[in-house]
Amino acid sequence: MPHIPKAVEDARALLKEWREQHAAFRDCLPLAIGIDKQLQALHPEIERKVLRMALRYHTQSVRYLKAMMEAAARCNLDGSPAAEVEQEHRDHASEQLRERFRKDAERRKSQREAEAAAAAAQQHAKKLEALAAKFSRK
Repeated sequence: MPHIPKAVEDARALLKEWREQHAAFRDCLPLAIGIDKQLQALHPEIERKVLRMALRYHTQSVRYLKAMMEAAARCNLDGSPAAEVEQEHRDHASEQLRERFRKDAERRKSQREAEAAAAAAQQHAKKLEALAAKFSRK
């Protein structure tokens, strides 16, 4: 099992806590610009690196990006409206999703091709073994 760095574990745990504590995370609402400063003020004990990692995990999730594409307003931690979501931010979320889905499709395709090549090689090896057994001198 690969070792997961402590900062990554801490960021995931932190995000789980935020989902329990803050409506904006729980409901996956587009976050207000500068939300990191609000979070740092509420939770000064949290290391800035871990806080930013947790925010990145959240804002790069498919669910969040889809919400960004469709939302009209960004929200504060309590879910109250903070500002309008600009069209360029909607477009950026849409582009990120398109790119992610394209990469996932490419990865699945290459995995299927590798599996097919491995199966063909295995079939070829079986045929060679059968031929070798048939023509071997005993």
